[in-house]
Amino acid sequence: MKTRFLIALLFFGSLGFTSAQEKNYTAQEIAVNKIIDGTLLLPNGIKKPDLVIIIAGSGPTDRDGNQNFLKSNSLKKLAQGLSEKNIATFRYDKRIVKQIRKGNVDKNIMFDDFVVDAKSVLNYFKNTKNYNKIYIAGHSQGSLIGLLTAKDGADGFISLAGAGQSIGSVLIEQVEKTAPMFLEDTKRIVKVLEEGKTTKNFPPALASIFSLEIQPFMSNWMSYNPQTEIKKLDMPILIINGTKDLQVSEAEAKLLHDAAPKAQLKIIDKMNHILVPIEGDDLENSKSYNEANRALAPELIETIVSFIK
Repeated sequence: MKTRFLIALLFFGSLGFTSAQEKNYTAQEIAVNKIIDGTLLLPNGIKKPDLVIIIAGSGPTDRDGNQNFLKSNSLKKLAQGLSEKNIATFRYDKRIVKQIRKGNVDKNIMFDDFVVDAKSVLNYFKNTKNYNKIYIAGHSQGSLIGLLTAKDGADGFISLAGAGQSIGSVLIEQVEKTAPMFLEDTKRIVKVLEEGKTTKNFPPALASIFSLEIQPFMSNWMSYNPQTEIKKLDMPILIINGTKDLQVSEAEAKLLHDAAPKAQLKIIDKMNHILVPIEGDDLENSKSYNEANRALAPELIETIVSFIK
């Protein structure tokens, strides 16, 4: 009896799975240039859909929102969720992902390189003239990249868990909360980097963010203030953050909104940094970064679709 039940479960389960996998969009692999590869999802039966270009956050993050040993598929699920609602999406691997895969990492990579890449993607899809309107959606670090990109001809901008302060100020706040014994060192190093200089005087414990090799990149990143950049956008803006975000607090979203009061602001209850709802504590929150089976916060897709439509 037990064996028959398992066979029936597998059989009917597979039927249900097939049905759930039916999609109303088609996937295409696109090489924008020799550096940027990504996935375009096109809704079926729509001649000129709106398009959302999704820009990933910091680190070697791929088109799906994943890094080595951290697989949440957050950006993949975001793209699929929007395309199910008849909005085309394009998400791409950051250039460093391709470099790592080929074993040829550029040690001189700068923050501005990511902006160049995002602008290349925007121009690529603008030139096709296949889309009604094109929106930039930047997640985390990608929010600032998106701010710097959108002004070059996007029709709207969406900030997902984007900082409202410069990365230098964000780092100071994070160190103050998590490792206050390094606060004064952090303030000193940030000041040096903000002046466009480098320093060999940093605690080993802070090497992951202040090693001599990465300092030029950090200095370049620190040169931009999101509040200043968002004021330059003359287009519809949507700012989204979650109350369970361990990396970028909802206060950051409010800073962006203060700088652009005409923007729409949406704070999603219990949503964390990778855009999924968290009911429990910080341990559950941290574990979710490597749990690809979690669904996105339902309000997220609803909010973006409403903003675009």
